Amino acid sequence: MSSLNGVTARHPSPHPLADDTVVDALGADLRAAGYTTDGVTELLGEDVHAALVRGVWWPALAATAEASVDDDEVPLATVVRLFLLGSDEPEIRVARAFPTTGVDALVAQGVLTRLDDGMLRAGLDIRPHGDETHDFLVVADQDAAMRPGPVARDHVLGIGGASMSLARAIIREPARRALDIGTGCGIQALHLNSHCEEIVATDTNERALALARATARLNGMSWDLRAGSMFEPVAGERFDLIVSNPPFVVGTGNQDYIYRDSGVVGDALCEQLIRELPAHLNPGGTAQILANWIIRDGADWRKRVGGWLEGTGLDAWVVQREAADPISYVSLWLSDAGEDDQAAARRGEQWLDWFDDNDIVAIGMGSITVRAPEAGEDREPDVVIEEITGAGEEVTGPEAQAFLARRRYLRETSDAELLDKRLSVAPVMLEEHSLPGEEGWQQVGSAVRRPGGPAAVLGVDEVSRALLAGCRGQVPLQTLIELLAGFHGVDPDALATAALPVVREAIGRGILYEAN
Repeated sequence: MSSLNGVTARHPSPHPLADDTVVDALGADLRAAGYTTDGVTELLGEDVHAALVRGVWWPALAATAEASVDDDEVPLATVVRLFLLGSDEPEIRVARAFPTTGVDALVAQGVLTRLDDGMLRAGLDIRPHGDETHDFLVVADQDAAMRPGPVARDHVLGIGGASMSLARAIIREPARRALDIGTGCGIQALHLNSHCEEIVATDTNERALALARATARLNGMSWDLRAGSMFEPVAGERFDLIVSNPPFVVGTGNQDYIYRDSGVVGDALCEQLIRELPAHLNPGGTAQILANWIIRDGADWRKRVGGWLEGTGLDAWVVQREAADPISYVSLWLSDAGEDDQAAARRGEQWLDWFDDNDIVAIGMGSITVRAPEAGEDREPDVVIEEITGAGEEVTGPEAQAFLARRRYLRETSDAELLDKRLSVAPVMLEEHSLPGEEGWQQVGSAVRRPGGPAAVLGVDEVSRALLAGCRGQVPLQTLIELLAGFHGVDPDALATAALPVVREAIGRGILYEAN
């Protein structure tokens, strides 16, 4: 092992899998072995695979150890043990799993490492990854859970919770040019390939670009990979879609690990990213990023993030999914790095002291979706900043796309036009909230909720409940309001004035929509 800026490096070469013939042969061998998400599940069984996903490894080790040298499952079992379980394997089994590539080539290209006892160990994390229609292979570095000890400074993250959260949130509209800032192992570019004609992917980490290149080739793709920070590699260029899972970790400005630390103090990198988006988005273009932001004692985080958007002219939907206290936040990132207890304690103490010195009481974590105005549009930007923490209310691509479409509909539809529309109510649940009282349960409130929609809940009273129930796409909203006004003995115009904000909020939440 070598030492780099005080951090122990666990890989000898920054440019593994540089030989295209080896990458192609590796891909052929992995697919011949059946190394896909379904193949691994079938080998291990549903229960054992589910345990492995939860981080419980021993059942998978036991299941794959049962394959004998003569068993047809040996190649797949060996591949799973090497890359998913971190097991050291005898050369005879490894050679059988990679008949096309050959063991020597895999060692030379940094995929495998020969140990002193003659066994072989994986030098990279190569794992199957799929969506509804594709089976992919993703190349990254092995994390601290697989190989105890600190990761290297230029460690390349594999498939993780944050990267998958962003991938699920991306709007999958066809795009001519897309940009992935901070591509890492290439997981976002991998998914962009299905709906984007041209993909530019950047990173400051040369090792990440090498592994992203291998990921692309293993999957028969070609991306324009460029080295550099932020928008430097694409100066003067514009895109229809920009995505980024940047090194957003809020800290002192040190760059201990490239994948998490930007080298910029606090949350300034995320602010810079937002402020520079307008110069690189085509008219009507979309950007979606993950971000962290500082929450200071007594301050409103919405104003902080809202300030990043001021002057950009961008429509935006900012969603805070979590606000972590400093100890929880620091502990999360220290555990990812795999440092020993003493080193982690020293770094953690310095980190917490910096938070305390800067009056930081929490760190917000969430996503920011923006859209540039269309050519010729001249209006105030439409910005929604909210906290959505409920389980099952995560931002998804279809929900983000529908959210932007609803906001546009509300902007372009006047109150007078809305009153003429026939509206329908989406599939919703009515929730009633009651408290025990002297005469039994007393209702104190009610709401309608669209299951699965981020913040798709609307508080309702007796009149708005009746109004929503009447929205069946059959009569104009104005007619419904007049019927309700007559039933309750109130002025129709006054009821319309009171109802329209509720109707607009319901449309914004996807609870109401214009009937065809």
